[in-house]
Amino acid sequence: MRVPLSWLREYVDLPATETGRDVQAKLVSVGLEVETVEQTGAGLKGPLVVGQVLTIEELEGFKKPIRFCTVDVGTANGTGEPQEIVCGARNFSVGDKVVVVLPGAVLPGDFAIAARKTYGKTSHGMICSTDELGMGDDGTHGIIVLPPEFEPGTDAIELLELVDEVLDIAVTPDRGYCLSMRGVARETAIAYGLPLRDPALLDVPPPNAHGYPVKVSDPFGCSNFTARTVTGLRPEARSPIWMQRRLQKAGMRTVSLAVDITNYVMLELGQPLHAYDRTRVAGTIGVRRAQQGEKLTTLDGAKRVLDAQDLVITDDRGPIGLAGVMGGADTEIADHAEDSGTTEVVIEAAHFDAIAIARTARRHKLSSEASKRFERGVDPQAAAAAAQRTVDLLVLLAGGTAEAGVTEITAPSAPRTIAMPANHPDRVAGVEYGRETVVRRLQQVGCDVYGQDELIVTVPSWRPDLAEPNDLAEEVIRLEGYENLPSTLPTPPSGRGLTDRQRLHRRVGRALAGAGYVEALSYPFIGDAVLDQLGLEKDDARRRTVTLVNPLSDEEPALRTTLLPGLLGALRRNDGRGSHDLALFETGLVFRPTGEETKAVRLPVDRRPTDEEIAGLDAALPRQPRRAAVVLAGAREQAGWWGRGRPADWADSVEAARTIAREAGVEVTVRADRHAPWHPGRCAALYVTVDGEETLFGHAGELHPRVIKELHLPERTCAMEVELDVLEQAVDGTLQAPRISTFPVATQDVALVVASDVPADAVEKALREGAGGLLESLRLFDVFTGEQIGEGNKSLAYALRFRAPDRTLTVEEATAARDTAVALAAERTGAVLRGA
Repeated sequence: MRVPLSWLREYVDLPATETGRDVQAKLVSVGLEVETVEQTGAGLKGPLVVGQVLTIEELEGFKKPIRFCTVDVGTANGTGEPQEIVCGARNFSVGDKVVVVLPGAVLPGDFAIAARKTYGKTSHGMICSTDELGMGDDGTHGIIVLPPEFEPGTDAIELLELVDEVLDIAVTPDRGYCLSMRGVARETAIAYGLPLRDPALLDVPPPNAHGYPVKVSDPFGCSNFTARTVTGLRPEARSPIWMQRRLQKAGMRTVSLAVDITNYVMLELGQPLHAYDRTRVAGTIGVRRAQQGEKLTTLDGAKRVLDAQDLVITDDRGPIGLAGVMGGADTEIADHAEDSGTTEVVIEAAHFDAIAIARTARRHKLSSEASKRFERGVDPQAAAAAAQRTVDLLVLLAGGTAEAGVTEITAPSAPRTIAMPANHPDRVAGVEYGRETVVRRLQQVGCDVYGQDELIVTVPSWRPDLAEPNDLAEEVIRLEGYENLPSTLPTPPSGRGLTDRQRLHRRVGRALAGAGYVEALSYPFIGDAVLDQLGLEKDDARRRTVTLVNPLSDEEPALRTTLLPGLLGALRRNDGRGSHDLALFETGLVFRPTGEETKAVRLPVDRRPTDEEIAGLDAALPRQPRRAAVVLAGAREQAGWWGRGRPADWADSVEAARTIAREAGVEVTVRADRHAPWHPGRCAALYVTVDGEETLFGHAGELHPRVIKELHLPERTCAMEVELDVLEQAVDGTLQAPRISTFPVATQDVALVVASDVPADAVEKALREGAGGLLESLRLFDVFTGEQIGEGNKSLAYALRFRAPDRTLTVEEATAARDTAVALAAERTGAVLRGA
């Protein structure tokens, strides 16, 4: 809602020194969202005056039409002589009154005006359009042509109200009454503690039997319908400048006098209206639900097929308008024309059901200023006043005559009352306001309040959002000032904190970040296309997805079954933007339906669901394991003066899994595997021990070249994905801190030759078991293949560290432990000491 400050001052006597910024601060303090304050006419400097066109000379020989004009500007130019001006516009004639800016003036945008030679003539100023003065679009796209009553030389800055401030208010759905000057003025008056001049307080004649015939067939959809008739309108009558300027500042385009008046009254009182050309209405005006398949051409020229739930305005022929949304083209007010313009109008001011209007507007994708207000709630008692205000303006500005007949059909209704303890706002806010403050604030918003300890509050008709005691408490609190509420931190109960699972998840994130990975959070949605790009088989469990009823994107309608698509998408975007050395990680839920889920039931909202209902809802949910994943590309270690650096490879992804497992105190077993989307020769299956059995924990390695090509990833991109829920199950009690020995370490290196198809993990496992309790650590530090060790073989070099907790080991003890380890490795894997 755009609110010109000059218009607002008509209803509230604001101090003359108050600026738009001051009013903004006050309105924000009472809960309105004033987004901006626009300074219209900023930088404008005169002379800017009314001029009368005396002569027009058409200049020939140019690519576009050019006119050389003489304009009477009175004494504004200091000489009283006609002003010579070159102009390219053609929507004015000799004798017209126009707006002239003279040399020395400055237009908005710091556009200085001076005499200049152009098209072979000297132009002493400029004839102005609305755009040049910052007035917005008036629909003409040309020069401003003023009514003839203004004298040449009149100050156009004051005449056109060019200098003003406009407050742009974002009205929330519960504050629909603020979509009007009346509503905003009420809030302003409360904020300043000033009286309000309510524009709806008009003398309205009572309904009688002589009004235009109206029949309401759906009183639930239309609780109030007021009709007034005005005849004898002058078709040539135009909207006065003050009305045009107020509409323009409020963001509305001027159309014709009758339409402009209905828009003006809607902005003023918040009541949408519609004017019908009486000569085009056939018989009784009716309100009913549409018949399925009925058709209507609306004012925007669109032919619409109506739904049975649409509320329509009809005459004897059928629908003539979508109630509360947009009128029909058949009864449209004719534009200015002395021979065919509209001279008789029927004014409609009605109150329609908010839900019905909202559904109709969305069904037809037709949002209008009227529907916006009806959706948020319109004062049902404002219809008669709005109709009277419209009639008064038509009589005043168009020379019309108001017929004596007044039609008003009203469904019976009682005022809404709410019972509330007087101290209820105190208990909600934690502040002692007292009964007097509560009553005063509720009366300021228009409520009638009775009672002492128990208040009986009658809600004003323009506040449909006030429905229960908490709504009334909110009104008291916001008017007293949210900023005055004390800040009190709640005291948490003792003995509670993070669960073991939560601590593990946080340690995993910190460990990966410490290892050089950057956390990236991706959308949890995928589509079949990315699963095809990952090369998943048709029977792969990751293809069984949960599809959303209303997805954000039709291309990604399902919940993710793996973290990799989102992470790989983030890696691709960063690589495309020039970041080529990447290491990203994410932890989050995936959704893996089992096929055993039941259909979800709709839970009640008027009571707490039973334990059985909650259990039934849980049974309808898919399995949601928490996973962790990493992706790598580019350099893992940067090159520099310190060394050559190295690229990321499959071993780094495996080490990321070991990093995660170490946070849980769990050992990872690595075996070769074939699993999409990884390269079949560079894919590792990761196992941990759960209840004495090896359990698959996840996969790591280098992605398949086809996947890299399909997803447009950097070459040799690597990835790892593990299930943290399995890791949690593998945790065996409380983590034990490593024991630190003060005795020296004994290091023994061995190089074992095994067949190429023997996993290094199997050799390592045998060495650990054979070395016994003296082994502190074991590390593979070299892998060699070549003619020296024979075709089909490989050499694995390990560093074994031995240490005793209570003594210094002898060479003989360390050697014996090493030999035992080598012997067991030879027995299980066929390993032979290199060089033996």
